[in-house]
Amino acid sequence: MLALAISSDSPNRLKLTEIDEPNCNANEALVAVHATSLNRGELRLLAIRPDGWIPGQDIVGIIERAAVDGSGPAAGARVVALVDEAGWAERVAVPTDRLAVVPDEVGFASAATLPVAGTTALRTLRHGGDLAGQRVLITGASGAVGRFQIQIAREQGASVTAVAAARHAEDLRQLGAGQVVGAIEQAKGPFSLITESVGGTSLSHAIERVAPGGTIIMFGSSSGELTPVSFRQFVPGHEGARLQTFAYYTSGPAIGADIAWLLGLAAAGRLETRVALTMPWTDIGQALDALRQRSFSGKAVLTMKE
Repeated sequence: MLALAISSDSPNRLKLTEIDEPNCNANEALVAVHATSLNRGELRLLAIRPDGWIPGQDIVGIIERAAVDGSGPAAGARVVALVDEAGWAERVAVPTDRLAVVPDEVGFASAATLPVAGTTALRTLRHGGDLAGQRVLITGASGAVGRFQIQIAREQGASVTAVAAARHAEDLRQLGAGQVVGAIEQAKGPFSLITESVGGTSLSHAIERVAPGGTIIMFGSSSGELTPVSFRQFVPGHEGARLQTFAYYTSGPAIGADIAWLLGLAAAGRLETRVALTMPWTDIGQALDALRQRSFSGKAVLTMKE
């Protein structure tokens, strides 16, 4: 079968390569991949992984062979899954607790946007506890994770302030942001939960705006800047607040159940899955360039099959 594997001698460090079929463990289903969506974290993995390694985390497709232990859906089911690697291939072995059946109301491209970005949004917000009536601040709000965070926080009854460029303001308000500001310095705190993906001075300003006992959940550092942190930033006025790091790959089990919950919202029309760019997987270089340049708001989806 074919896969996009890292090749240091190829453009974009990727080459369409013939590889062996995957071997499935008893709890794994064999999925014929129809589409995948790109994540910013994959850009870093492309730069550091060795030749022959196959990237890819978000996949949608059809179960070609069900898990032999009887778990998971039967052959022929439409599924979406989050895998640690090897998603950019024609077939993938997937643990059944990391996949979910795609409802008829949700297309493959839309479903492909959910695994990494959707579960990151859902699980970062859980660090705020019961969000009903709470004030939530979301930095980097125009990105895929931020867009999902706005909608899920709205769904859970929070009052959301989003930080994003002015050109995104109306779009984010329609998703559920009560207020959109162009810079975190313009956000009027305090906030019981702040999701922080920028780092540097943005994180410093987040500390100034977190409520006593509140949480700043850090899940990225798009600025690439370090942030000096001092005890004196928290007192007075932010006593008991905590900084919490988050990485989806250490965030716990039941990924499939969380994807299923997100699919339910999407099927009911209560979660917008923005597919900003769709192209064949053979055009991976063009898609990666667009991702690096942040030339779209939403997700890029690569199709393997029609």
